[in-house]
Amino acid sequence: MSRLWLLLLAAGSASAAELHSIDVRHDEGEYFLVSVVWFDAGLEETFEVFSTWDHSEQFSSAIVEARDLPPDESGRPGFYSRAEGCILFFCKTLVRQGHVELVENRVLHARVDPEHSDFEFSDETWTFQEEDGGTRVRYELHMDPKFWVPPAIGPYMIKRKLKRASGDALDRIERIAQDLAETGNVGRD
Repeated sequence: MSRLWLLLLAAGSASAAELHSIDVRHDEGEYFLVSVVWFDAGLEETFEVFSTWDHSEQFSSAIVEARDLPPDESGRPGFYSRAEGCILFFCKTLVRQGHVELVENRVLHARVDPEHSDFEFSDETWTFQEEDGGTRVRYELHMDPKFWVPPAIGPYMIKRKLKRASGDALDRIERIAQDLAETGNVGRD
């Protein structure tokens, strides 16, 4: 599962960050998710939080292990995450490993390697934009899990859980970004 998707599963209280919209669709075994979130944090710092997989465990209780991996043979940064979560009585540990392509402070694109992941494919894109003194993040996910999710209830339950669970996790992302701004500790190694 994607990091944003998992972080939305992680918690549920009011936050300064605002979930503007979320849409989940299912079509022939594939899932499509689009969400828009506004963070009361700077563009560069918000981008840093999302582009550094090492931050994932700080904002998502569903992610039990995450790390940045060395670049692949093409020079693209790598990532690894292992998450645990349940929707209804369906509980699963999900491994994702792949590479990242980015346009600094604007676009982050992550694609899994199916040989090292629990997905036939998972393609996700975050688009970052300054808006109203903060940062608007549009997230798009297209995935085909290697495991079965009941199509009749899957999209409905996923959307419901994401809406209920978004508050604390989004607030944590915002706090991490604000802390990065305060410390001036922004920039990939």
